[in-house]
Amino acid sequence: MISYEDAGVSIEKGDQLVARIKEKVKKTYGQNVVSGVGGFAALYKISKEKYLATGTDGVGTKIKLAIEMGIHNTIGIDLVAMCVNDIICTGAKPLFFLDYLATGKLDVEISSQIIDGIVEGCLQSEMALIGGETAEMPGMYNEGEYDLAGFAVGEVSQERIIDGRYVCEGDRIIGINSSGPHSNGFSLIRKLIRNDETDLCHQALTPTAIYVKLIHALLEKIPDHIKGIAHITGGGFTNIARINSRFDYKIDNYLNLPHKKFFNILKDRSNLSDAEMFKTFNMGIGLVLITNHPQSVLKVASEYDFTAIDLGSVYKGEGKIDFNGLKL
Repeated sequence: MISYEDAGVSIEKGDQLVARIKEKVKKTYGQNVVSGVGGFAALYKISKEKYLATGTDGVGTKIKLAIEMGIHNTIGIDLVAMCVNDIICTGAKPLFFLDYLATGKLDVEISSQIIDGIVEGCLQSEMALIGGETAEMPGMYNEGEYDLAGFAVGEVSQERIIDGRYVCEGDRIIGINSSGPHSNGFSLIRKLIRNDETDLCHQALTPTAIYVKLIHALLEKIPDHIKGIAHITGGGFTNIARINSRFDYKIDNYLNLPHKKFFNILKDRSNLSDAEMFKTFNMGIGLVLITNHPQSVLKVASEYDFTAIDLGSVYKGEGKIDFNGLKL
């Protein structure tokens, strides 16, 4: 069996680092910081009723596969998606984006293709690309290598903030389909598929879905019924507990999730258990919503060409994900 940790990534150590730095970071907070390290996005109060929501992320080792396949025009969509899908978990409307591109030796054509993807991601997110930085660092990166980081900022009014406080026992857990593995788990994925498996590589490189328009539609049509939102990235379904850790989330409907064939290949080749798969990958679900009005969510998602799946229910608890009887 090969695990995510065997591939060189320790989710546990990442959690340990966040726990260790939380108190140090809080020393920098003023009275305007409402939500900082640990959430999907930070919230900063800028007026009596307005808050900024901010998020930063990269694309991880999915970039390595993009470089190996010579496909550079979609990785920028992934970069925007990983940031903007975090900030919309607060209910925020994205405002603007900044990017950082680091490379060993600047290739104008490749860099232009990368920016094409970032522009496309910003268009899908209805936000402005207002700045960025390109760093050429020979000796730090080999020729042909590059890395990306992104920074997204949005705004949300006080009465529209989504922070999980209204989650109740009996609420439904709704999953919104991913476009594929999105941008997490690639240190393991790259060990499980070969470069000559072209179809699998292209599936893996499918750009991360951007959920901005869907979430805005839901918040316009049923604002009082969207109680929590979780972006399913690193850590897989364990991210759901970040909505409200005073509840357990029981997942019992998972047999017909999207992209099942692709994830079954990863499962067979890694020999991971079902529970480990759901802790490592998104398993075909990119976003999870908590609602007491599931039929409306399913209807609106369909109108925006997303598949919504009723995954299970919310119970009183302590922040555990009950996956088919197993605690994740």
